[in-house]
Amino acid sequence: MKKLYLVSAGPGDKNLITPMAIKAVNNSSDLVAYGLYLTLLGDICKGKIHHDSPLGQEIERARLALDLAASGKTTALISSGDIGIYAMATLVFELLDKQLNEEQNNHPEWLGVDIEVVPGISAMQAGSSRIGAMLGHDFCTISLSDLLTPWQTIEKRLHACGEGDFVVSFYNPRSNKRDWQINTARDILLQYRPASTPVLLGRQLTRDDESITITTLENLHSDNVDMFTLVSVGNSESRHIINGDQQWVYTPRGYSKKL
Repeated sequence: MKKLYLVSAGPGDKNLITPMAIKAVNNSSDLVAYGLYLTLLGDICKGKIHHDSPLGQEIERARLALDLAASGKTTALISSGDIGIYAMATLVFELLDKQLNEEQNNHPEWLGVDIEVVPGISAMQAGSSRIGAMLGHDFCTISLSDLLTPWQTIEKRLHACGEGDFVVSFYNPRSNKRDWQINTARDILLQYRPASTPVLLGRQLTRDDESITITTLENLHSDNVDMFTLVSVGNSESRHIINGDQQWVYTPRGYSKKL
């Protein structure tokens, strides 16, 4: 069987790699990934053929993985977090979708590949667990990168998030060339929820150099955010509680009416 695993490596901590992901890697002869993701997986990658490439070559990686699998090599295409959330799985299916269009059918061999998606733990889940239960009620995610999505679309979604009072986790909040989007997102959300709304800044979540900061929406600023930071903003009811040396953020679901 021609097999391609789409594998989620989790947020960074090796203990958060799922047994299903480990099994998929063990079953594969070839691993395709951005090099850092292979590092996150550690020793389970030993003895495999590595095909690593830098950031920005996502299309090339997806095509290579499909080519390898179509040639009969059991292959794992690997992303950090969950491969189905702002990651490589959607690109693989987009390439296959184009193959089903007769005008784009230049790789018919890809359509004979059996694909298995292996889910994982996303950064937003890891971040929420670090500070309590921030995702305890309705939430959404928004990528602030306008490289693939027009800013007008992102802005519309920010207003919808604000109007709907969703907890929101921002992916791709800043890069070297994009330093204004997170501040604009803050200003939009301030139209809908209190300035004191708790905000999580989780950098390098679950990794050795992890840092966790709990701040407020009014104090959220791009100077405190980089491309390795997850930003999660509570809704109007999210609570920041402090108990001695411990502090937690949670978003209630309404159980107070029954307590």
